[in-house]
Amino acid sequence: PTPYRRYAMGPVWRNEKPGPGRYRQFYQCDADTVGAASVAADAEICAMLADCLEEVGIARGDYIVRVNNRKVLNGVLVSIFGFDPNSNVKNIDADIAALRETLEKHDSILRTIDKFDKVGAEGVRELLTKGRKDRSGAFIDGVGLTNSQAAKVIDFLTCRGKNNVETLEQLRAAVGKSGIGEEGVNELQEIATLLDAQGYGPDQIVIDPSVVRGLGYYTGPVYEAELTFEILDEKGRKRQFGSVAGGGRYDDLVKRFTGQAVPATGVSIGVDRLLAALREKGRIEARDVGPVVVTVMDRDRMADYQAMVGELRRAGIRAEVYLGNPKNFGNQLKYADKRHSPVAVIEGEDEKARGVVQLKDLILGAKIAESATLEEWKERPSQFEVPRADLVAKVREILAGQDAG
Repeated sequence: PTPYRRYAMGPVWRNEKPGPGRYRQFYQCDADTVGAASVAADAEICAMLADCLEEVGIARGDYIVRVNNRKVLNGVLVSIFGFDPNSNVKNIDADIAALRETLEKHDSILRTIDKFDKVGAEGVRELLTKGRKDRSGAFIDGVGLTNSQAAKVIDFLTCRGKNNVETLEQLRAAVGKSGIGEEGVNELQEIATLLDAQGYGPDQIVIDPSVVRGLGYYTGPVYEAELTFEILDEKGRKRQFGSVAGGGRYDDLVKRFTGQAVPATGVSIGVDRLLAALREKGRIEARDVGPVVVTVMDRDRMADYQAMVGELRRAGIRAEVYLGNPKNFGNQLKYADKRHSPVAVIEGEDEKARGVVQLKDLILGAKIAESATLEEWKERPSQFEVPRADLVAKVREILAGQDAG
């Protein structure tokens, strides 16, 4: 039955340059309301997003949910192009080639102004007109608008007032007599009223014309959650952490695939990015713990090593045999380090003959190597020899000690 609400979480992928908290593979949490045309559903998504951020430890003052409406932007574009790029093409008396060029320019404008928070008003103006050089010195071609057309877009992006009431007034002035633009402003006003009735203040959710969202399938309200505190990037420069979630209304998307008109709105939260933010704020401390690695001293005794792994796994301990070339033992320990392994198991011919195994506490070993003197290193050995029968018990003891530390 519709309308219905759903959520899902899982891995997704994107093709772009990784950065702090941004990965090519990452976990994303999606929440959607499908079958509801009312913007009350959009207001609910925004409220849920604010609640979610506070629940996981992002305090008020460290985030803001910013809301806009694509219809408002389309209203501004109507004043630039003279028609609504989302309206029925059959009703437009224009040359098809010119129409196609204008529609392509419409999409280019959306992509350009979505960079507002990165390049600022002047950067957007340059990209909307003749183009600009990026930080690397490469020249990026502009969209080709005139200076007066670009000025209208910039005025729209920067018309956020001191509060939602003032912002909505300025948006009405920006869309002029555009019907679609006025409809968008009315929807934003309804969202603001609903959120205010629930007690969400301007320190949580605000109307912000600079929010665009680059994807072309959004049809109405769009929203973005931004973390406002500063972090250091890979070059030690201060910058704001930025967006951790975004979404909007996509009433026409289902119809593209099924032919059935289904109104929908939803948001996606970047889980990995949110975790990175919580680490930056010191709200969580986490370290990756990999499997216990059983090293291979004699490839002809692989069955013995697999037997150790089997015992550890049956005891509920993650474990694996080193499956690379065992010729260089140092490479096996490097592999264990890269896998964030807590313990390495070593059994050569001598250990086999004596019925013992060597267990190397890799976590303690790393800590000792960082700062310990020779005397401290001798007093706190990180490698133990135990009877083969005590393998599982000793590994458990080492892991327990690491957790306690």
